Amino acid sequence: MAQDNRPASRLRRRLAWLLTLLLTLLAAQPALAHKPSDSYLSLRVGDAAIDGQWDIALRDLDYAIGLDDDQDGAITWRELRGHHADIASYALARLALSADGQSCPTQVVEHLVDDHSDGSYAVLRFVATCRGPASVLNAGYRLFFDIDPQHRGLLRLEHGNETRTAIFSADAPVQRIAVAEANPIGQLIDYAAHGVWHIWVGFDHLLFLISLLLPAVLIRVDRSWTGAECFRNALWDVVKVVSAFTLAHSITLSLAALDVVQLPSRWIESAIAASVIVAALNNLVVIAGASRWLLAFAFGLIHGFGFASVLADLGLPHDALLLALVAFNLGVELGQLAVVAAFLPVAWILRNHWIYRQGILAGGSLLVILLASLWLIERVFDLRLVV
Repeated sequence: MAQDNRPASRLRRRLAWLLTLLLTLLAAQPALAHKPSDSYLSLRVGDAAIDGQWDIALRDLDYAIGLDDDQDGAITWRELRGHHADIASYALARLALSADGQSCPTQVVEHLVDDHSDGSYAVLRFVATCRGPASVLNAGYRLFFDIDPQHRGLLRLEHGNETRTAIFSADAPVQRIAVAEANPIGQLIDYAAHGVWHIWVGFDHLLFLISLLLPAVLIRVDRSWTGAECFRNALWDVVKVVSAFTLAHSITLSLAALDVVQLPSRWIESAIAASVIVAALNNLVVIAGASRWLLAFAFGLIHGFGFASVLADLGLPHDALLLALVAFNLGVELGQLAVVAAFLPVAWILRNHWIYRQGILAGGSLLVILLASLWLIERVFDLRLVV
């Protein structure tokens, strides 16, 4: 009989180490600000010219070409002005515009600086001169992909009264847009994909959700955790937590993206870090046992404001924003469900293994609390503790 159990035991050990490694990798990620690397490219297509504005994060430009000349951790306007030519050369070398197959030479006409929800951005205003009216626009984008494959370029294109959107990525660096033809399905797919990507690289969101889900396959007996006996109960626990989180962040994502409610970015990011601490601490000192869904809902309201930052910074008009909002939120839910679908079967198999209760639940929660505490300190005091 012992012989028959050996393959299953080996499988559980392998799954245990796999889940431990996954949690460790998530928690070992750099203590980044919540929002990943994005730039914002706006194009207004005219009869023979394209007026453009390109907002690029100073932190990304500093990493790529160096802006902080005195290395004091702050980029002044004087330092930025001294690098205007370098910024223009670096950026325009990574942007190619053409109309109906004919190249549109591009020239920067003004340098500005602006504040987005995640920091200061260099603003390049430029003009691309074409040979005539464009019916099909090709835009090739290669900014930062060589140093950050997760970078995204968010495009807003205006032609007459129509607004189009698209997303550049390392896998999709070229966008071909029929200027006079609307393509809502393509935009829906683009923003849904961006929502999936956003939740997968939003490590604070993932750690919050996983921390709340870890006890779903366990029950509390005599102040200690033991494996649950009914999968249906565990599944229902997961459904309640995920549904509460989804409902809450959908509410505030909509309110923030539609500019009904706005809160300071530093407050939101700090509160998100605090929510991760509370979710992980609940696994060690039980605050909310079967009612973890209440934590998911309460803190999900805060996480929704974090999700909204990408759409708010893009500055879409109301009609395009509604489409982007629906698609982006759908993508977030799909990405979230993919994580849950991968997590739950493995957790259920491992629930009676010591490494799940002591290693993953207890040890992993301690690791998450440590990292989220660093996030909290960084975000409250605007420091950089982890590189």
